[in-house]
Amino acid sequence: MSYRLLADLVLVVHGLFVAFVVFGGLLALWKRWIAYVHLPALAWGALVIGMGWICPLTPLEVSLRQQAGQQGYGGGFIEHYVLGIIYPEHITREVQIALAALLIAGNLIIYALWARRGRRPAA
Repeated sequence: MSYRLLADLVLVVHGLFVAFVVFGGLLALWKRWIAYVHLPALAWGALVIGMGWICPLTPLEVSLRQQAGQQGYGGGFIEHYVLGIIYPEHITREVQIALAALLIAGNLIIYALWARRGRRPAA
C-alpha cells in the first residue's frame, strides 16, 4: 500500500472521527449504546480543541504525505481542512476555547434528552 493511500486513509478516518465527536450524540438518541463510545470520543475531542493540542492522527498523516513525496502542512487537522471553510482568518486561542465550550454545551443538551428518553417507562 502506498504512503499516499495510507495518508488518505488516515485523513478519512480522522474526518469521520471529528464528525462522530460533533454529531455522535445525535446517533446516541437513535441507538443508546452509541453513547458509551461517543462520550470518551467527545471528551478527547473537547480536550484536543480546548487545550490547543494536535491530535496524533495529524502528524501521522503529514508524515505519510511526506514519505509519499507530497508536501505536509503545519497546524492541526481542523485548522488545515475545516477552519478555512468556516473562518477566513487563523483561529485564535479564544475561538478554540469557545468551540470546545459549544461542543460540550450542545452535547449536554443532547445527553439530557438521551437520559430523559431512557427514563420513560416502556409502553
